[in-house]
Amino acid sequence: MNKVLYIDLNRCIYCRSCEVACEREHDGQSFMSVLLLDEKQPIPLKCHHCEDAPCVKVCPLGALCYIGGNIVSIDAAKCAGCQLCVLVCPFGVPQLDPLSNTAIKCDLCYDRQKEGRRPACVITCPARALAYDELNVLMERAKDKPGKAIIEGTEIKDSGPDAILMNQATEKRQKVADWEANIVPCSHACPAEIDIPRYVRLIAQGRPSEALAVIREKVPFPGVLGRICIHPCETACRHSQLNKPELTDPISIKALKRFAATHDDGTWRQREKVLPATGKRVAILGSGPCGLTAAFYLAKLGHTVSIFEALPELGGMMRVGIPEYRLPSRILQAEIERILDVGIEVKVNTRVESFDELFEQKYSAIFVAVGAHQGIRMGIEGEDSPGVIECVDFLRRMALGEAVRVGNKVAVIGGGNAAIDSARTALRLGASEVTILYRRTQAEMPASPEEINEAIHEGIKILFLVAPNKITSRNAKIELECMRMELGEPDASGRRRPVPLPGSEFTTEFDTVIAAIGQSPQVPPGFGVELAKGNVVQVDPETSATSRQGVFAGGDAVTGPSSVIEAIAQGRKAASSIDKYLGGTGIIDEQLIPYEEPMVWLRGDERFVSRRRAHPPCLPMEERARSFSEVELGLDEKVAANEARRCLRCDLVLHLSHQYLL
Repeated sequence: MNKVLYIDLNRCIYCRSCEVACEREHDGQSFMSVLLLDEKQPIPLKCHHCEDAPCVKVCPLGALCYIGGNIVSIDAAKCAGCQLCVLVCPFGVPQLDPLSNTAIKCDLCYDRQKEGRRPACVITCPARALAYDELNVLMERAKDKPGKAIIEGTEIKDSGPDAILMNQATEKRQKVADWEANIVPCSHACPAEIDIPRYVRLIAQGRPSEALAVIREKVPFPGVLGRICIHPCETACRHSQLNKPELTDPISIKALKRFAATHDDGTWRQREKVLPATGKRVAILGSGPCGLTAAFYLAKLGHTVSIFEALPELGGMMRVGIPEYRLPSRILQAEIERILDVGIEVKVNTRVESFDELFEQKYSAIFVAVGAHQGIRMGIEGEDSPGVIECVDFLRRMALGEAVRVGNKVAVIGGGNAAIDSARTALRLGASEVTILYRRTQAEMPASPEEINEAIHEGIKILFLVAPNKITSRNAKIELECMRMELGEPDASGRRRPVPLPGSEFTTEFDTVIAAIGQSPQVPPGFGVELAKGNVVQVDPETSATSRQGVFAGGDAVTGPSSVIEAIAQGRKAASSIDKYLGGTGIIDEQLIPYEEPMVWLRGDERFVSRRRAHPPCLPMEERARSFSEVELGLDEKVAANEARRCLRCDLVLHLSHQYLL
């Protein structure tokens, strides 16, 4: 029979000798902690070495294992410091050593036991409060001391010190602002709250069509997001916290989303529902990701939805702001058509200047999702010269098939994704030299790092700490005068403010200058809604309601230029609020495949440590130089499955925590 540790709290005098002995035995690390409850009752906190230990279940690297029968031990060489064992333990026992960044816990002095000696804490205790013996022997000793004794490895009771320790662990979790967000950071970082661990797990199991169903439970644009999402989920991935450098690259979540989207066999459609007609009409102004998302969910709730779009095609900035080589129009069009399939009226080439006519047509609610299609001026002399174009106009004209000439030398002013897109587009239009001028350093560039790297890879030059000062048009050329900058104190955005260096002016000649320093919404005065700084619509952050009754707003019209995933999240929120306003429940979530309890499949996977982040292959340089063919290609089935198996499975902690703590 296995031996267990016995702690008699009637004898404990809170001298902490056990802590000192433990620290000496383990080279300065103490796994014994004595907590003082109500300043009266001491509780030595040691591992219970559970028979079905949750810490062993969640460890993706197999660092926690059983030794000597029932003893749970940590192999420090395998531990990557993911902290999943720390998070899942119902007693709060494992801790992260700040020096080694590895988990540590009691192993009942297993090395001493192999030599026939008892644990160090037991032989050191002057009050003889600690004992180590077979379970039946210790149970006999403890039976007359209810609520006052702990026997490691026995059943957890509803009262007594074990329950107190569990309550402490629960209270500790409750003090965290959002415990689930702390456990599963990727899903929390996603503005649309996609269940990322669930769909990644399904891909790992070879079930990509079901993974797509999980994604579609939250967003109607999986193929679009799989290509152009800014993936805050990857930034939040717990892999970045690991202590092994070769494992710190996050999961390729965006690429896995694209993989799932390409394996659409219609599974998600089998459980999709459209509710009966409500008789309520909703007008959606704008057909970008926010407007289309809101229209989709409102139509599924049974409302009659009409989209009014000023441009000749649907899609908003997805259509006219993101180049074909990043987002093929066929992918966008296919997902728009699936949205329209639920029954949505579309009116293109239709600009709405006032709400009055819409209300007269018996629309019950209006949603303003007009985006941010107005370029911000540079505010320098000569910016209206021939050959100077704003990036939004430049990209829109390209997307709508208009002829655009840029010449040989092109300058792009700005550091966001629109600037990168403009530069790479100019290169494909035949420019032999494209230069991006940005007033800060690369570390402050708001563009996605992968887009910056691809631009550099394609031969685009980036001049940092440079800002335009004056433009002069001479002999069909543009003379661009710039000043060099240095970084000063942080501004309102948190980035260090660029400060001009006196006497650093220099002039360069270009054929075309593209201004890409930002965009703002164009909100007609006839809307009659309150606006905030930047010409954005002011709304209630909880309901998306504007200052005008029955009018709601979202997307870039409210936030200013943001991302597609953020616009989708705004559309979801608005759809829910509008439905409530129209008398509905506001519930837009649906379950497109049955939920399955997560299974422990990482345990024993010896290849986990050897896996490295999968990077999608790209079109060869010679094929993309003068082509708008899609540059980034998708993962194949084998690579995608292996990438999904890199997931640390943080969601298992939530599952097991509910079992033990709730």
